[in-house]
Amino acid sequence: MSEFEPPAPVVERTPRRVRVRLGGTVVADSSRAWLLDEISERGFPTYFVPFEDVRDDALEEGTAGRWTVVAAGRRAADAAWTDDRFEQLNGHVTFSWESLDWYEEDEQVFVHARSPRHRVDAVRSSRRVQVFVGGDEVANSTRPVIVFETSLPTRYYLPFADVRSELLTASETVTRCPYKGVARYWSHPALADAAWSYPEPIPEMPKIRDLVCFFNERVDIVLDGVPLERPVSPFS
Repeated sequence: MSEFEPPAPVVERTPRRVRVRLGGTVVADSSRAWLLDEISERGFPTYFVPFEDVRDDALEEGTAGRWTVVAAGRRAADAAWTDDRFEQLNGHVTFSWESLDWYEEDEQVFVHARSPRHRVDAVRSSRRVQVFVGGDEVANSTRPVIVFETSLPTRYYLPFADVRSELLTASETVTRCPYKGVARYWSHPALADAAWSYPEPIPEMPKIRDLVCFFNERVDIVLDGVPLERPVSPFS
């Protein structure tokens, strides 16, 4: 069974202009940010900007070495912090991706920064993919779009026409991915949030629009007649 092994952290300059907003107010605007590219218990890729590029009145002392971000009457508690592990980040600060809005150039980015080492390839295929949930065959397709994504299990995106949609109900769960967009979820009576789809993926990922994908970690997938092991990942 494959184990998820996060890569070692990397700190590097980014050529991208980075802006951070609280509500509609820009609290940081920098063209000299550092990217901390890591996946660990400490977090995901993020940008650190010089304190000089942060609005003068945007930071108030918070708790445990953090700052509260304030702007235009709004407050985000403990939403800014530093990282003393890397010399390059001295004198720099990052912000919460949950409490504030981030932009790379003029495009909003969700969840975390995009890593230049993270690749997502969506490839059309004619391999047969069968999906079983709770003993039910919920999908059988020979026209998947297979997504190969760095450090994650291979994903099989299937046309809804090849899925027994009567066995699935729309979930209220919504997640965001910086590499693919906003995902909506589908549940099976035996497994909540068993699958997801991207009705409006980001422009770089048009092939997965309106296809459905199941969690390999939680369902049984048969590929060309061969059962696949359930991978171990952060989504297990």
